[in-house]
Amino acid sequence: MDVTNGSAQENFILLGFSDHPHLEKILFVVILIAYLLTIVGNTTIILVSRLDSHLHTPMYFFLTHLSFLDLSFTTSSIPQLLYNLSGHDKTISYTGCAIQLFLFLGLGGVECLLLAVMAYDRFVAVCNPLHYMVIMKPRLCMGLVSLAWGCGVANSLAMSPVTLHLPRCGHRSVDHFLCEMPALIRMACVNTAVIEGTVFVLAVGIVLSPLVFILVSYGYIVRAVLQIRSASGRKKAFNTCGSHLTVVSLFYGNIIYMYMQPGHNSSQNQGKFLTLLYNIVTPLLNPLIYTLRNREVKGALRRLLLGDREVEKE
Repeated sequence: MDVTNGSAQENFILLGFSDHPHLEKILFVVILIAYLLTIVGNTTIILVSRLDSHLHTPMYFFLTHLSFLDLSFTTSSIPQLLYNLSGHDKTISYTGCAIQLFLFLGLGGVECLLLAVMAYDRFVAVCNPLHYMVIMKPRLCMGLVSLAWGCGVANSLAMSPVTLHLPRCGHRSVDHFLCEMPALIRMACVNTAVIEGTVFVLAVGIVLSPLVFILVSYGYIVRAVLQIRSASGRKKAFNTCGSHLTVVSLFYGNIIYMYMQPGHNSSQNQGKFLTLLYNIVTPLLNPLIYTLRNREVKGALRRLLLGDREVEKE
């Protein structure tokens, strides 16, 4: 009984960056600006993809979901972080912590799988262009997105309750700026080898399997692109796929480091800054990567801002 009492529903204290008080005000300003830019950038991608008929294609359907995911993912933790950085109150309710953990795990899992779906979309577009619209029907696109959401949510439903109900023996201080799984596992006052093994197995399914699929897809894509005789055709194919590959590199570089070693192995301060990078920098850069490298998105923005006639005159 004494052990289970430690996991009672009480407020948690998010220590965050409180061991670096001189950094908190600077971080508040930087993160606030980055968060606002993330909202503007991803909302712009969603609106442009929905409003411009030229972008009503499978690629931009998936990109809209990616932008929505980035908005949701960032909003699940950054407002709480800004609140904690702005004053002395570092607490978060048990319910708030549970919601944050569920969203962080769920949305992260969905994004892993969605990036794999987007890699398949690029594979079909480059390797089988004549049948692209026949294969990537709206029904298939919706089915793939639904599968990604379903698997991500299922993973979160499996891991969130297990993590939250670990005995904590009265420990309330979370050595992180959000309720994420490795930090909550470290708070446990029992041997967590079994749950860490379970996390590793699920990480292989949710994180590494999509990554392997992405790498195999791009192996076929590179081979197909190298067979294109036209230099302009090769450049167009590489530009289209380059944006997605850049996003994949940013996303997976951080998530693999953090979640393939969930327990005591990683440096806690290093983990905080990596999570911050994963949580705010990647969603901030995604819209820039897709707009700066993509003529279709830039053209759609110009049409919406200047009007079709003005763009045609130019």
